[in-house]
Amino acid sequence: MDKVSRRTFLAGATLGSLSLNAVGLPQASGGHSEFDFVVAGAGHNSLITAAYLAKAGFSVLVLEGRPTIGGGCKTSEVCLPGFKEDLCSTVHGFIQANPVLRDNELKLFDYGLEYIDPDPIMHISFPDKASITVWQDIDRTYAEYAKHSKTDADTFRRLVAEIQAYGAASQSGADIPNSGVWRRRFAMSGYDLINATFENHYIRTFHLAVGRFGSVPAGHPNTGKQLFTAIRHQTNGRPIAKGGSGMLAVALGRVIEAHGGVIMTNKPVAQLMIENGKCRGVECVDGSQYRARKSVVSTIHIKHLLDMAPRNLWGDEFVENVRLLQPEHAMFAFHYAISEPPKYELADGSTISPAESALLPNPERVLRADYEHAKGEINVDGLPLQIVCASIADSTRAPAGHHTLKLEGNLPYALKEGPQHWDNIKEQVAADVFDYFRGFSPNLTADKVLARFIQSPLDIERMNPAMWRGSVHAAAYGSAQSGDMRPVPGWAEYRMPIPGLYQTGGCTAPGGSVTGRPGRNAASVILKDHGSSLEEAVHKSAVARVSS
Repeated sequence: MDKVSRRTFLAGATLGSLSLNAVGLPQASGGHSEFDFVVAGAGHNSLITAAYLAKAGFSVLVLEGRPTIGGGCKTSEVCLPGFKEDLCSTVHGFIQANPVLRDNELKLFDYGLEYIDPDPIMHISFPDKASITVWQDIDRTYAEYAKHSKTDADTFRRLVAEIQAYGAASQSGADIPNSGVWRRRFAMSGYDLINATFENHYIRTFHLAVGRFGSVPAGHPNTGKQLFTAIRHQTNGRPIAKGGSGMLAVALGRVIEAHGGVIMTNKPVAQLMIENGKCRGVECVDGSQYRARKSVVSTIHIKHLLDMAPRNLWGDEFVENVRLLQPEHAMFAFHYAISEPPKYELADGSTISPAESALLPNPERVLRADYEHAKGEINVDGLPLQIVCASIADSTRAPAGHHTLKLEGNLPYALKEGPQHWDNIKEQVAADVFDYFRGFSPNLTADKVLARFIQSPLDIERMNPAMWRGSVHAAAYGSAQSGDMRPVPGWAEYRMPIPGLYQTGGCTAPGGSVTGRPGRNAASVILKDHGSSLEEAVHKSAVARVSS
């Protein structure tokens, strides 16, 4: 097999609008393009898997159905030229602990990736102008808690130490201190644990507000980890990629390319090619076929993947478990190009403009979300919101003196009128949400909004079919559908029931969000199965091995 010539990235790649044209693909017999590994989908996890495989010296093809790679890590000028809007994720906090970044295993920082740590880290305002702000300086954050409750401030400081000890023990494999307490905490609902831990209304509300960023309501069992979301913000910050979330995908694409890999966009996969009961490649919607000498790696949502091969090959248990898999609460994302940042009014008459903030008027509001989603009803009153103005911390995202703004939260995908009804109401819903938000940031009058781009839950699914029913974490965030709640025992090993097929992405352990862990874990399993190892790939020279 001749080596594929190196291609350059389009200028738009710097915006996360990465579009690579595979030129001169080597052809195997029968007219099929053939590689060691064919990767279906180009979310950040599958790109990480592909990068390790390419770095190990295998020939790799990545097929992406959309015009740009990145999945949930995409940045584009959807409002106005020069305004770089993150279409899904913005914060890349969890992935910082992954050896992909922590140990720079893929050398992503040599390929244009850079992170910024905003300060303040997080803010919440309340209708009476009370507020809590989390700063990088823990003493300053302690003072924010103490102005509401010194007891809760002391609890906060104790929990910071506890979560640090828990993390250190988990990472080293040592015994976790008070492990029984941790198991009980995580088994509880976030709502119950937060109320059992703090006494102050504002502090309870703040922890529930940021805990629900994962789209799993705090009233569910096994959501006790939501107590520690705000604690982790204090210990880890909320890092953002300079230039936009899509820069993670851009850097991964560059690594794959540098090691001889090929990325093709506008190539949605329609079917798995099965021969003698084994997955041998994929067929795209346009009829093109790509063969894998070794294996296919999928990041397609399993609700769709199930239809790409005969049902009898999956096994009854797998099929039934996929049928029972439920979506998390659907996400909406409303994007704005604005002429000044949000300014939250504080109790002393001053204002604050953080890069990220949350809104939730009272703790009980999170419990109503399940009812509203079950009924398919829209209720903007007191809606929990996540507000991101990344341009405050990263001036490269907007023209001088201007800013990007994203309002996101959860509203039902399955409206009582049907999901398609979103096309009729999304503009009015966005207007209502913005008016609600303006009650906390009154400076953002209509004349400050230069343009907007509205993504309903239905639009989010259209943008990325892997975000099934508007679930941006692939219905597998946190512990809500982990462990025994996954489709088949042993699936956490990333091997699918059909031989020759592996799965990565948000549908696999440990779930969604930008962690990179499913991608790296899958790469480790795949490399081991094919006579290599992650360690060998990490230390391999930059010159890729090309299969003969």
